Amino acid sequence: MQEVVYLSLGSNVGDRSANLAAAIASLRSLGEVTSVSSFYETEPVGFTAQPWFLNCAVKLMTDKTPKQLLADILDLEQKMGRVRAQKNGPRVIDVDILLFGESIVETEGLTVPHSAMHQRRFVLEPLAEIAPEARHPVLKRTIRQLRDALPPGQAVRKLAKT
Repeated sequence: MQEVVYLSLGSNVGDRSANLAAAIASLRSLGEVTSVSSFYETEPVGFTAQPWFLNCAVKLMTDKTPKQLLADILDLEQKMGRVRAQKNGPRVIDVDILLFGESIVETEGLTVPHSAMHQRRFVLEPLAEIAPEARHPVLKRTIRQLRDALPPGQAVRKLAKT
């Protein structure tokens, strides 16, 4: 059975736009990419002494389990040159599973829904563009409601489509 999965993608090393496009192309081997948000330029959160990110959200239809999808995403990141040298540090590509249908998953290495998504404008702005009425299965609020409840801050700028 296919599940609707929402992913957050980010890059702040090299050609950020090309990195996102390459990751989206690679995700097509894991299921059907049915929607991609605009790209957003976002300030770093946590470790701020690094270049700004480009972020987007992707809707993926897949028949994989959450654990299988995570393994494939980690493989995709590694093939694209991701090195996990510093928490919240610069990266060629970062792909996070935000929502996996209505599933709630808490295992070592994987928490779905993503544990910090409701606090991150760089996640919620792109996600609200493609799935404003999707519902967080734990918080029981829509993505639009979560985004609108964020405090000011976290600069996020939507880029014009090319």
